[in-house]
Amino acid sequence: MWAQVWGFLYNNFLRLWLKWVLRLLTGKCELQRLLGGAEAGALRTLSVEHSLEASKNKVLRNAVHVEETEVEKCVRDIMKEKRIEQKDTRFKTNLHISLLQISGYKKLYLNVENLRKVPYDSENEEHEEQLIELWHLLMPHENLKARISKQWCDIGFQGEDPKTDFRGMGLLGLVNLVYFSKHYTNEARQILSRSNHPKLGYSYAIVGINLTEMAYSLLKNGTLKGHLYNMVSGLPQMEHFHQFYFYEFDKFWFEEEPESIMHFNQYREKFHEKIKGLLLDYSVVLTLQDTKKP
Repeated sequence: MWAQVWGFLYNNFLRLWLKWVLRLLTGKCELQRLLGGAEAGALRTLSVEHSLEASKNKVLRNAVHVEETEVEKCVRDIMKEKRIEQKDTRFKTNLHISLLQISGYKKLYLNVENLRKVPYDSENEEHEEQLIELWHLLMPHENLKARISKQWCDIGFQGEDPKTDFRGMGLLGLVNLVYFSKHYTNEARQILSRSNHPKLGYSYAIVGINLTEMAYSLLKNGTLKGHLYNMVSGLPQMEHFHQFYFYEFDKFWFEEEPESIMHFNQYREKFHEKIKGLLLDYSVVLTLQDTKKP
């Protein structure tokens, strides 16, 4: 209750008073102070985003919903509203980057959500091609004898037909598995091999889909903003979401040494909390280096 009261007082009275005092002392508005002082990255963009959302000015509030194609015009409009000279190229450039990151994050979430809503369709040739590609990436020396086969269990699916395992995350689960296997092939094969450990083994594909759901939830609630704002000085793309995939989970699993796979949900939540803790750091970037040569 007291936290809510404090939040109300701060946002409606103290913050406005503090902004007014700082403007008198520095001769600059809040956006000028944020964009002129902080280094590029999550802290600056998150601060700009909060400042725009909390503004009483309609032009500034609407800026967090601007489309990519309207970013340049939006920057000019904000500078006009705040009476900032258009020749201030540093302010203009930094605001442009921040607005691209903010609008890009929202667009990325919509793209991920749309992919999640697409059910795996075994009659869809593209879906089937991606599934077969996953097999070849992970098992290059073993032929898949049939589309419906117990061999799928070798890469961590639950039964003879993987399509049933994609019901929760839709096509997003498959796309994430393929991306990781294609761009981090050595790591993917090593993790697959370790997942067959006689005591600490787990179902590679099922865990991968489960981790996709975890990454999706972090994207949806905004927790991944810091990671993506640090990672991309512009528009975050689908590939940047994929790069978050499977971050250190295998290492975490073996360090924890669970008694059995039956305790997976417990350790998944523990891993989830660990990642959320890391994402509280404004300098965080959770990604692996691409092992493929350019």
